[in-house]
Amino acid sequence: MKWKFWEKKAENEEVQAQAVKLSGPKNIPEAVGRYLVVKLGKDPDWVWKLKAVVRQRPEGKNAFDVRVYDANQVAAKNVNIKNFISLDTSPDLILFEGWYDKKTNQVDIKEILGPQPKAA
Repeated sequence: MKWKFWEKKAENEEVQAQAVKLSGPKNIPEAVGRYLVVKLGKDPDWVWKLKAVVRQRPEGKNAFDVRVYDANQVAAKNVNIKNFISLDTSPDLILFEGWYDKKTNQVDIKEILGPQPKAA
């Protein structure tokens, strides 16, 4: 047997490289919070308690995809959110999803209404 545990597999490197670029949960970005309060008419006290995960968009260094969730719901379901991709396994926890641009202050966020029943 020739084990070379010190050599990494190519697929593990891709997964690790992708995970390194993604940041962990943070408070929602100011532009996103302002959009939720002003444009969507959400309660500001509730909005500013929400958490978000972001990832950079290919369009530019100032554009980001964002997913907004409630940390209390995540804790109640005992789910560990590490980065943007972590919510792929629990899409029912995503409250709002979209993108924003820090430089131009453009925001496009949609409210996620939860899992929709599928037609038979």
